[in-house]
Amino acid sequence: MTLVTTITVIAVAFILTALIGMAIIPLLRRLKFGQSIREEGPDAHKKKAGTPTMGGLIFLSSIIITMLALSYIVEDVLTTQTIVLMIVLAGFGVIGFLDDFIIVVMKRNLGLTSIQKLIGQIIIAIIAYFLLKMGPFDTTVGISFTDLSIDLGIFYVAFLVFWLVGFSNAVNLTDGLDGLVAGTSTIAFAVFGVYGLVYEQVDIAIFSFVVAGAMLGFLLFNMKPAKVFMGDTGSLALGGVLAMLSILVKQELLLLIIGIVYVVETLSVMIQVTSFKLTGKRVFKMSPIHHHFELSGWSERKIVIVFWGVAFLAAIVPLLLEVL
Repeated sequence: MTLVTTITVIAVAFILTALIGMAIIPLLRRLKFGQSIREEGPDAHKKKAGTPTMGGLIFLSSIIITMLALSYIVEDVLTTQTIVLMIVLAGFGVIGFLDDFIIVVMKRNLGLTSIQKLIGQIIIAIIAYFLLKMGPFDTTVGISFTDLSIDLGIFYVAFLVFWLVGFSNAVNLTDGLDGLVAGTSTIAFAVFGVYGLVYEQVDIAIFSFVVAGAMLGFLLFNMKPAKVFMGDTGSLALGGVLAMLSILVKQELLLLIIGIVYVVETLSVMIQVTSFKLTGKRVFKMSPIHHHFELSGWSERKIVIVFWGVAFLAAIVPLLLEVL
């Protein structure tokens, strides 16, 4: 896969996402599919009420259309691996869409219950596992930066379910500031694209660069002030497919570093809840941690840029160690 091909793949996804966004956002606005803002959230976010949500539909459709189109041009694009990735992308996206739809259209504030979401995520993860098992599939988990690995055997299915569900929800928790997830996910998918090239998994590389290009296109509409939010439709899908990518390139545990922003955001919620339940005191002014920085006086733009910087460093350092 040449540099020209890589740039072309990213550009096609970027342009298609931009075109779809220009068509869908006015439609979402006319249908009044506006975001409702939590009362307990930062006061500065209340002015965002009514901004169209379910924007994940923009890049999800772009990714799938681009992959199908490329399959007619580039050899071996639609493989078992990329089909599984698209199933995870679409499946987790449907769960997120149902959650958004119930909240925004049916005006039920809670959307899907946690159990309903969890069951849906588990089913999709298990389907993905058995599709992969139809071919040769490595059930080992490598220990990053070492030659060591652990063969989980039949227990790998439990790990896969935990990984997909965990990162899907982690990205969902992170999606609270304009452009935050769109930017960090652009970085993460671009890096997995490079890993695909390094390990000669061209299908994985193409898919990853398509997603990276689509997220760059989505940033046109999602940067502050956002014209559209991705909603659970987008964030659940991105987290699930990012976890699946780490499994397919056998860099599972490295995702804890590449996705450090998502990990820290999730840990901040866990720490906050645990501390409040045990002591009645909060560690952070508000969780997830990006809200803590907001309430500490940081501007939304500053938080997003700093978090992007952290995501870039966390992704690029282990990649350079791998390549060099």
